[in-house]
Amino acid sequence: MNTQPAVYMLASKRGSTLYIGVTGDLVKRVWEHKNDVVEGFTKKYSVHNLVYFELHGDMESAITREKQLKKWNRAWKIELIEKNNPTWKDLWSEIA
Repeated sequence: MNTQPAVYMLASKRGSTLYIGVTGDLVKRVWEHKNDVVEGFTKKYSVHNLVYFELHGDMESAITREKQLKKWNRAWKIELIEKNNPTWKDLWSEIA
């Protein structure tokens, strides 16, 4: 799973700050967020819980989807998360 393009959403807690990203290595990238390896938004705001992800067949489709999700309003993003992960469980254990 870790070498497949993916779009992911992180949250600091249920219903709070969201971050959307794209990567070719989901396990490595989420680990980097969780361990504050990279300076930026997720480190500054402690956004570390993987609450949603989608795997894609190629990076182009993953990037297109990331851009689409970033344009969505907040309510749509929350609805997408809750449809797939109603308790906002940290999905890290499912991918690591």
